[in-house]
Amino acid sequence: MKTLFKNKPGFTLTEVLLGILSIVILVALAVLAIDPGKMLGDTRNAERKSNVNLILSVVSQYNAENKKTQIAIPEKSTEICKTGATSCSGLIDLTALTTSGKYLKSIPVDPLGSSGNGTGYFISKSVDGHTTVFAPHAEQDMLITATR
Repeated sequence: MKTLFKNKPGFTLTEVLLGILSIVILVALAVLAIDPGKMLGDTRNAERKSNVNLILSVVSQYNAENKKTQIAIPEKSTEICKTGATSCSGLIDLTALTTSGKYLKSIPVDPLGSSGNGTGYFISKSVDGHTTVFAPHAEQDMLITATR
């Protein structure tokens, strides 16, 4: 009579499970070390910084090229109105930048979105004539602002 089970080389079920468990623990430690939440926040902040600089550059360019019809920017910091908003009441309307498509196709919006008709970006003009655009919803205690 033959024996059904012989001593064959291979791994036992316990050894396989311990190997899988070790891999899972290493992956979990790697994910914690990378901190995906911080990386996503950094990415959104980089987009905010780019958007703030873009808005400031485009407003400055428009006002330089259109001396008679410059965009009126108040001293009090005011949120910028979204492209295609139903109402820009209480917001800064920058549709002059998007109507021809020469300056922008649409006004950038904060990466996490915004409520209502605003973009999540604010603009103001100081008494000495400097225009400032900033992103108040920046993450990780960053201050994202640009002045010209």
